[in-house]
Amino acid sequence: METSTLQKLKKKAGRLFENRLQTGRVLDIRLWEPSTIIEIDLHLPSAEMSQWNEIPYIKFKVADLTYRDYTPSGWDAETRTCTIYVDAAHSGPGSNWARNLIKGDTVSYLKTGTTHQSPTATSAVVALGDESSMGHLLALQQMVLPNTRFSGGIVIGNEHHRKLFNEYFWSPLEPVARKDMFGHHSLIEWVLNQHYSLDNTVFYLAGNNTMVAQLRKMLKGQGYPSGQIKVQGFWS
Repeated sequence: METSTLQKLKKKAGRLFENRLQTGRVLDIRLWEPSTIIEIDLHLPSAEMSQWNEIPYIKFKVADLTYRDYTPSGWDAETRTCTIYVDAAHSGPGSNWARNLIKGDTVSYLKTGTTHQSPTATSAVVALGDESSMGHLLALQQMVLPNTRFSGGIVIGNEHHRKLFNEYFWSPLEPVARKDMFGHHSLIEWVLNQHYSLDNTVFYLAGNNTMVAQLRKMLKGQGYPSGQIKVQGFWS
């Protein structure tokens, strides 16, 4: 049980955060049936992301004293709008927040920031992730020019969602069927079948922490140095 002192400290910290919050509006929501991926269009009039040199994130308030980072898949500077994708297949404050949003709702966010990931000037940029990193990987894709340098795979458990991904996006990212809980076995098998070159290939890993850690371990075992493996872990 929390002590009264700890409760007071939490409330004080909460008030400090509340004073720094900015707001936006939900323009539209699309549920990828069976509603385990939630696509949310947002208008964030105060957000400043004109310098899109690194993959950004937005720290949203999803419950009292609870914040989650989501990466916009793109940013329209003129209209100050963007789209985020929430992986709602697992239970948690972020998933619950996204499930309860409706068109016209006000959202609150603490800040925008950077993941410090940007594409390396190399001939092959390979993105690997899962449903939780969809926005992150799509944001990376937009930054890679020419786009022929970009490829990769994204583990998506639901077969219908894999079809929707191909229908919705022009993307070299290939949807990969999930055959294991965290998706790392499925993605490792897929990567090994691609026979990527050891030279001039830089991997960008994003998604659940178990998958990211296992992919990194596999790539290092294949001889790729740490400098060619960029990681961004999310939920554990």
